[in-house]
Amino acid sequence: MLKGLGTALLTPFKGKEVDYDAFAATVDWQVEAGTDFLVPLGTTGETPTLSDSEKLQVLEVTLQHAQGRPVVAGVGSNSVSGTLANIRLLQDADAFLVVVPFYNKPPQRGIYEYFKAVAGATAKPVIIYNVPGRTGSNIEADTTLALARDIPNIAGIKEASGNFAQIKAILDGRPQGFSVLSGNDDDTFNLMKAGADGVISVASNVFPSAVADFVHALQAGRIEEAEGMDRQLHPLFKNLFVESNPIPAKAAMAQLGLMENSLRLPLVPATPETEEIIRKTLKNLF
Repeated sequence: MLKGLGTALLTPFKGKEVDYDAFAATVDWQVEAGTDFLVPLGTTGETPTLSDSEKLQVLEVTLQHAQGRPVVAGVGSNSVSGTLANIRLLQDADAFLVVVPFYNKPPQRGIYEYFKAVAGATAKPVIIYNVPGRTGSNIEADTTLALARDIPNIAGIKEASGNFAQIKAILDGRPQGFSVLSGNDDDTFNLMKAGADGVISVASNVFPSAVADFVHALQAGRIEEAEGMDRQLHPLFKNLFVESNPIPAKAAMAQLGLMENSLRLPLVPATPETEEIIRKTLKNLF
């Protein structure tokens, strides 16, 4: 069962190439900070811009530096064949994060059958990723719960819908061992207080030790302490999304000297206004 802090890892670039040395260093930093599991090759990692050979090497570096922490590889596409090809490519991952199919806007019965087919092709855990703001499709609570009940290796959901009623229904109805993870940093406090198991975080790229302390305080039931941490971290949670993720996060990591501020099209570096917002945010945190 996935729980605690997972970091949706950025993919550093040096010019036009993946900077594997910088990536390895960021994974080491995550491990030292107390991150519980690692999530390469998701949205934050600019995965649609990576070649298959780059995806494979990113996963290999993550596994080499994870020091036993679970590694959850992003493999989702908007077709069963595409997702299964990614699973075959990235078969050494411990689990797979599979986004609700984007663009083609399937009905709920199509979403159910899609995840059933994907999970049926692997013995490893499959984590649903619901992010309707990016995909154009929402997986409803009843569909999530049906998948959780019917298919043993559908092991959890990363919920980034922001729909608290929907997420509460999943928390109330889920079978034992099914993880519910926040997909939005700024929802983490309220969701974990309501019973969610953790978060897959963007902000923990930038300040992993503080986000780990925050999540672990919530896990331990230290709610008042965690509430204070949430207030302290809220500007970071908010300002990392003033432009499309991962544009502000890349700017922050560059300002910290951890990687170049390089992105692949169609993403572009942060505007000067965003750079200044991030600079002030980091100054107030560090």
